[in-house]
Amino acid sequence: MIRVALADDQELVRAGFAALLDAEDDIEVVGEAADGQQAVRIAEQRRPDVMLMDIRMPVLDGIEAIRLIAARPELGSVHVIILTTFELDEYVFDGLRAGAAGFLVKDTDAAELIRAVRVVAGGGALLAPTVTRRLIAEFASRTREARRVPGLDELTPREHEVVALIAQGLSNEEISKKIYVSPSTAKTHANRAMTKLGARDRAQLVVFAYQAGLVRPGWS
Repeated sequence: MIRVALADDQELVRAGFAALLDAEDDIEVVGEAADGQQAVRIAEQRRPDVMLMDIRMPVLDGIEAIRLIAARPELGSVHVIILTTFELDEYVFDGLRAGAAGFLVKDTDAAELIRAVRVVAGGGALLAPTVTRRLIAEFASRTREARRVPGLDELTPREHEVVALIAQGLSNEEISKKIYVSPSTAKTHANRAMTKLGARDRAQLVVFAYQAGLVRPGWS
C-alpha cells in the first residue's frame, strides 16, 4: 500500500486529491496539512511514501518544509511532489533543488496524478514530461557560472556521462542504448552518482548537473 500525505492550505484542494487517491486500491491517504509546519510534523509522525506539497502556504512555505524533510536522514523514504498552479512557477526549481522528486500542476488529470504517485513511491522522479525539463533548464540558465557541487570530483567519467544524460531527460533504458550498457548498469551508475553527490533522487541529480555545468540548457 502506498501511503500518501497532502499539504495544501486550501481544504477543497486537499479533499479533491484525497478523494481521487483513496479510490485506488493500492493508495491510502494517511494525513493532511494546511501549512508547511504541519507537513513536516506529518512527515515525522506518519512517514508517508509520498507527500503532495503546495509551495505557497502559511506559517512555513513548502520549499522550507521540503528542505527540512530532506535534511532528516530518517525521513529519506518520504518523497515529495510539488503542487503548483502554473507550469513555469519560479519557485519550483528551488523546490527541486531543496529535495523534491518532481512537480505536478494542480489541474492535472486523475490518471496523471495517480501515475505520478506510483512513480515517485517506487523511487522514480517526475522527469519525463517535457515541461519538467524545460522548467529546470529555464531557471538553471539564470545562473551563468557553474557552481561547485560537493562530491563531483569523485564521479568516474562514466558516472559524469550518465548524470549528464539524466539531466537531458533520458531514462535508464534510453541511456543504456546511448552508451551501450544494460539498463541495470545505467541504473547502477546513476545510484552511485546520487550517493557521491548526496542527491535524494534523480530530480535532485538533474539540478546538481545544471548547477555544476555538466549540461546546459539547449544541449542535446
